[in-house]
Amino acid sequence: MTNLDVLEDIKKLDKGGFLSSLQLIPDQFSQAWEEMEKCKLPQASSSCQNVVICGMGGSALGGRVVDSLVYDKARVPIEVFTEYTMPTYVNSASFVIVFSYSGNTEETLSAAKEALSKGAKIFGITTGGKLAEFLKKNKLASYVFNPKYNPSGQPRMGLGYAIASIFSLLSKCAFIRYGNEKEDINFTLKKFVEEFDVAAPESKNLAKTFARKLLHKAVVLMASEHLVGISHAFANELNENSKTFSALFDLPEANHHLMEGLRFPPKAKELLYFLFIQSKHYTPQVQKRYPITNEVFKINGYSSSTYVTSSDEKVLEIFEVLMFGSYVSFYLAMLNGIDPTPIPWVDYFKAQLVR
Repeated sequence: MTNLDVLEDIKKLDKGGFLSSLQLIPDQFSQAWEEMEKCKLPQASSSCQNVVICGMGGSALGGRVVDSLVYDKARVPIEVFTEYTMPTYVNSASFVIVFSYSGNTEETLSAAKEALSKGAKIFGITTGGKLAEFLKKNKLASYVFNPKYNPSGQPRMGLGYAIASIFSLLSKCAFIRYGNEKEDINFTLKKFVEEFDVAAPESKNLAKTFARKLLHKAVVLMASEHLVGISHAFANELNENSKTFSALFDLPEANHHLMEGLRFPPKAKELLYFLFIQSKHYTPQVQKRYPITNEVFKINGYSSSTYVTSSDEKVLEIFEVLMFGSYVSFYLAMLNGIDPTPIPWVDYFKAQLVR
C-alpha cells in the first residue's frame, strides 16, 4: 500500500499531474478572479430578475458551491440547472451562465442555444471548444480562460477557476452582496494546501487520516446549509478521483426519512461509512441535529466520524472543505493503488453516445 508520507511513492501512481493541480488551486482562484474583473457584461444584466447556471459534472460544481453559499445574500433567485433544456420561465429578464470547462459538453451547448432563442442575457465561461465558438459567433459576453494552473486537465480539478469566476460574476452583476473577500479566500486556500499536502505527515494531517478511515467503504456525506454545495463537489471527487461510491444527504432533510432506511440490508453496516461535515456557522437548530443523528447511526451499527471546520467565516469554510475533500479523495486514490486522473467509464460512456 502507498505510503502517504513518501512523495516518491505517490508520484509512481500520480501520472496525470493531479497533485500539482491540487497545489495550484489558490493560483486558479486568483487568476480567475482578476481576469473576471476585466470582462464585459451583457447590457442591462444587473436588472435581470433571476439567474440560471448551466453545466454538467465538474463544470456544474462551481455553480452548486456558490448557490449554497449565497442563499442569504442573493438579490434574485439563483438556480443550478443540469439539463439539455432551459426552464420554461427563462426569458429576456433572465441571466443565464453557461459553464463548460472543455467547451464541448453537449447538454450545456444545447441549453445555451435554447437560452439564446428565449432572449436571455447570456454569459459563457469555458476554456474553448464549441462553446467558445458559439459565444463568439453570437457576440455573447464570455470569459474564455487559459487553465495554466490545472496541469491535470480535468474539469473537477479546476474548481478554483469555476468557483472564482461564478462568484466574481454574480458579485459584479450585483446579484449577490459580498465585500472583497479575495485576499482572505486566497490565504485560506494556501493555508489548507500546506496543512493537507504530502509534506505534512499523516500523524498531523487530517486529510490523510480521514482517507484511511474511508478505505474500503462506501462513503455517505452529511452536510447542511452553505456547505451542501461544496460537499456535493466532495462526493463527486470521491467518485471520480478515488473511484469510490459516495453519496450526499443534507440535514435536516435526511432526518425525515434516511434514518428509517438503516435496518436493511443488514450487510450495509459492513460497507457504509457516514462522514459528517460540521460547522459552528450552521443555524443552532441544525447544529443540534448532528450529535443526535450520529448517535442514531451508531445505535444501528454504522461507522461514522465528523470533520469539524475551523474557519471563522462561512465563505472561508467553503474553501477549507474544498481543499479537505480534494486531498482526501486524492489520498484515498493512493491507498486504492490507482491514478486518480483517468475517468475510463465516463470516457467510455461519452464514446458510446456518439456512435
